[in-house]
Amino acid sequence: MSWELILWIIFFFINIALLGSTFYQILCLSDLEADYMNPYESSSRINSIVVPDFILQGVLCILFLLTWHWFLFLISVPITCYNAMLFMKRQHLIDVTEVFRTLSAEKKYRVAKLAFYLFLFIIVIIRLVICIFNSVIDEEDAVHIF
Repeated sequence: MSWELILWIIFFFINIALLGSTFYQILCLSDLEADYMNPYESSSRINSIVVPDFILQGVLCILFLLTWHWFLFLISVPITCYNAMLFMKRQHLIDVTEVFRTLSAEKKYRVAKLAFYLFLFIIVIIRLVICIFNSVIDEEDAVHIF
């Protein structure tokens, strides 16, 4: 198994984790909007996964940079910088007392992140399939050579 295949598998699982956490945050905000969940519970659930989400996004961006995948690095830099800006300004957590005032903006932000991660997911899946195909073709050619 080549290193490139291992890297694409790592990218795949990181992207799945980011998709799942973003979808969970949207679900919590929708439950709050529909009054199925109280503001404290919703805020605490979302706030508990915000920092790991930021860390995973940063790791994914750094891995794209270190593995010379420039296009994927360049499309993931803006969201990583935005996450860093939110963290530096201490605006990354949802305030329990102001959650209803910022609910629509928070949902729009997370839906945009979900769309971005879906786009990235499609690219990663395509590249993973290409890498698997090339790996299989290379192994079969190596067998036929001997």
